[in-house]
Amino acid sequence: MSAISTTNLPPLESGDRLTRYEFKRRDRAMLQNMKAELIEGVVYLASPVPAKSHGRPHAKMMTWLGTYSAATPGVDLQDNATVRLDPDNKPQPDALLRIEPEVGGKSCISDDDYIEGTPELIAEIAASSAAYDLNDKLNAYRRSGVQEYIVWQSYENRLDWFTLHQGRYISLEPDATGVIRSQIFPGLWLAVNAL
Repeated sequence: MSAISTTNLPPLESGDRLTRYEFKRRDRAMLQNMKAELIEGVVYLASPVPAKSHGRPHAKMMTWLGTYSAATPGVDLQDNATVRLDPDNKPQPDALLRIEPEVGGKSCISDDDYIEGTPELIAEIAASSAAYDLNDKLNAYRRSGVQEYIVWQSYENRLDWFTLHQGRYISLEPDATGVIRSQIFPGLWLAVNAL
């Protein structure tokens, strides 16, 4: 899959290996507004979004996280916002929660309106993207210090919730009642069976 460019720049194509600067130049020149991500220096262009396997789970994830952020001062919820993690990684996660810098968060909104730094929690709906959500993205988020990473594999109806511990992601498991509790956001709980 490739995008059409409005200039003489080559279009973005999945699999391109680019710097963040070159990725940004080509991304801005794209004719259509496509979701493009730079993960570990590699370009990924999103496929069309199916309703049942991505749209509906995404809406449920946003409702859950939105309810939490509305009730929790100092927490910012973002939907599909571009995050400048480092020179090789400019993902656009499905959802993220960040703690505002005024209360100890590690990310901010830049002057040109992008997230700079490391959000505390990132969530992805992995319908057709599970291979790179659970490998390349997981490694990029771990290295960048994302404290919690949630991947909902909608086809398998499986949820993986990772927490960063001594530089490695470990899985958070549901308790006896089927609930997983965030280690970073007090009161952010998920009854996994409710999915």
